[in-house]
Amino acid sequence: MPDSKILTLHPTSGKTGRNINRQTYDLFKAALLDILRGQELNHNQLFEQLNQNLQGKFAGNIGWYGETIKLDLEARGLIQRTNSKPQKYRLK
Repeated sequence: MPDSKILTLHPTSGKTGRNINRQTYDLFKAALLDILRGQELNHNQLFEQLNQNLQGKFAGNIGWYGETIKLDLEARGLIQRTNSKPQKYRLK
């Protein structure tokens, strides 16, 4: 049976998402939501924790997948950016 894929969404209209492996998507989604539970983090803090969380669990490009799936979670209304400077991310 072929690996199942998911087409990610993008919060900016007109921009297209990417087709990625469902297992990879689920791994990153769970990690991102877990990291943001109860806290707001700027981009660097979020990705620092994501790298620590997934080190040894994922062999691909954590930054690329993290960014793609973070944008998807924003588009789906699960996380949001704050209006602060610098912008922070939080659960919606």
